[in-house]
Amino acid sequence: MSTYTIPVGPLHVALEEPMYFRVEVEGETIVGLELTAGHVHRGIEYLAMKRNIYQNLTLLERVCSLCSNNHPFTYCMALEKIAGIQIPERAEYLRVIADEIKRIASHLFNIAMLAHIIGFDSLFMHVMELREIVQDIKETIYGNRMDLAANCIGGVRYDLSEEKIKYLARQLDNLKKPLEEITRIYMNNKFVRARTEGVGILPKDEALRYGVVGPVARGSGINNDVRVKSPYAAYDKLKVNVQVETGCDVKARALVRLREIQEAINIIQHCLKEIPDGPTCIDYLPEIPAGEAVAKSEAPRGELIYYLRTNGSDIPERIKWRVPTYMNWEALKVMMPGNKVADIPLIINSIDPCISCTER
Repeated sequence: MSTYTIPVGPLHVALEEPMYFRVEVEGETIVGLELTAGHVHRGIEYLAMKRNIYQNLTLLERVCSLCSNNHPFTYCMALEKIAGIQIPERAEYLRVIADEIKRIASHLFNIAMLAHIIGFDSLFMHVMELREIVQDIKETIYGNRMDLAANCIGGVRYDLSEEKIKYLARQLDNLKKPLEEITRIYMNNKFVRARTEGVGILPKDEALRYGVVGPVARGSGINNDVRVKSPYAAYDKLKVNVQVETGCDVKARALVRLREIQEAINIIQHCLKEIPDGPTCIDYLPEIPAGEAVAKSEAPRGELIYYLRTNGSDIPERIKWRVPTYMNWEALKVMMPGNKVADIPLIINSIDPCISCTER
């Protein structure tokens, strides 16, 4: 059978963001893949070196919408390392709560898109309806449904009153039962299983070779999570159960995300019980000396790393970050071959790519 090439993207109905794939196929079977990126480069790293350290908090939150909290969060940790700032303990818990709320919303969106791609739109609506509870939480506590503006240098810019703690606990309880029902559907429904089991296989040895991170790595049996391996904020005081699946396919990556949502609920509930009293931010405007630091966090899509170098002024001399999609998308060259053309959007969605973060 002869081989031919089909172009997918950069603008395509199955892709949430622009990216170009040259897919080699024999009949309906994929035999090779070539990726071309760079269609939405915005120069944000350059812009960050033209703005002062405080303006960058607003800029970095707009690198990406779904993991928008992790960018300013990790940036603040790098600055605080350079300046030797110890943030208040209450702020550490509040940073974790904001982080986990964003993780729940991001994972639910990916899970919903999976249902949409396989044509199970009633399930898509069911998951998005559940996600709406999380959107309401964000709007009620932070005043915004996407960008939380929770972090500042030396702490956080929000607090939780007793009334809001009760509200948040009540809303988390409302998530639990529907989440169990959705998880059962993804595990047992024959239509979902038919489209996700054995599709987009990434064996553990290949996952290690490509250095994939986040739910993509954990879906291939790799027990790696920054919150446990290199705890930050209040994670060293909390129990985080790393969710690992060994199926190595689209279904395994979906189940990791679903179980991480349940784990995020548990972490937030633990925080609400244990959160100490006290200030939420340092009470002075810090001066950032010359220095350099690396900080990292576990974003919804995996390990996010920030490198920051300062020269004693309030303008960063160098800032660079590595996002999880950069590590994960190369592994598509392993996941794709052997699958059918109809599985392309399904496999791409399973790595939850963020072109906005990666090309910034």
